Amino acid sequence: MIAVDWGTSSARAYRLAPDGAVLARREGAGGILRVPEGGFPAALTEMVGEWLQAGETRVLLSGMVGSRQGWQEAPYLACPAGLDELAAALVPVPFAGATVRLVPGLSAEDAAGTPEVMRGEEVQVFGALAGAEDALICLPGSHAKWVRVAGGRIAGFTTSMTGEAFAALSGHTILGRMMTGPAEVGPAFEAGVARSAEGGGLLHHLFGTRALGLFGRLAPEDAASYLSGLLIGHDVAAAMTEPALVRLVGSGPLMALYGRAIALKSGQAVAGDPDAAARGLSLIGERTEWM
Repeated sequence: MIAVDWGTSSARAYRLAPDGAVLARREGAGGILRVPEGGFPAALTEMVGEWLQAGETRVLLSGMVGSRQGWQEAPYLACPAGLDELAAALVPVPFAGATVRLVPGLSAEDAAGTPEVMRGEEVQVFGALAGAEDALICLPGSHAKWVRVAGGRIAGFTTSMTGEAFAALSGHTILGRMMTGPAEVGPAFEAGVARSAEGGGLLHHLFGTRALGLFGRLAPEDAASYLSGLLIGHDVAAAMTEPALVRLVGSGPLMALYGRAIALKSGQAVAGDPDAAARGLSLIGERTEWM
């Protein structure tokens, strides 16, 4: 089978063996925003045409490719939902030379009834479970997801604009003018996490980043780390209401930042498989009626 995790800004394609092992992979910046109208069949052929020519006839797609801005919209499936429900709700996509299916995203509601949605993270969650029936999973990113799995099904989830907020604050506010270094684990990051546990609220804490700099108590090279600690600290505190084991799914610097923040909040972070999407798509493919 061919599995494609096709997001907004990038795409990862995998050629999978019958047992789910990754035989080959391709990764690039060919996200859906780079595909012109009507250009998805050609984009898929460019991405995996060699594997199709080699005899692969089944393609399973997940991510924003199934959104309104993507190839074809796959309606959200309401939580709780598991692998069987996802496999039963796949959306067929016309494509010459192969059977193509889209994995639907998931929807949920928070305690106040406000909708939540995800596309693509659901396959990563199931790929990261490694047989566990119950889990708390965090997927760091521009829009960080916290997912509760119960009985092998996604019971609910929340989304925080943590990464996007950091990018906006550091790049387009007065806070960014005092920042010269990257966000990284260290004393300044830990100070930000500690501050997030104190009273006053996030908005007040954010201005403190500037005030600490004005009074020489926060060096420019440490300001980004402190700001990151504040934002991630608030995110972790809201999602991990008591110490817990958290499975982190993703890659890059955010994994270390979230892992440290979780530890400082008395939790335990365990890094998941960076190819969790491939594993999740393989598990769905096993349950799919392809004909």
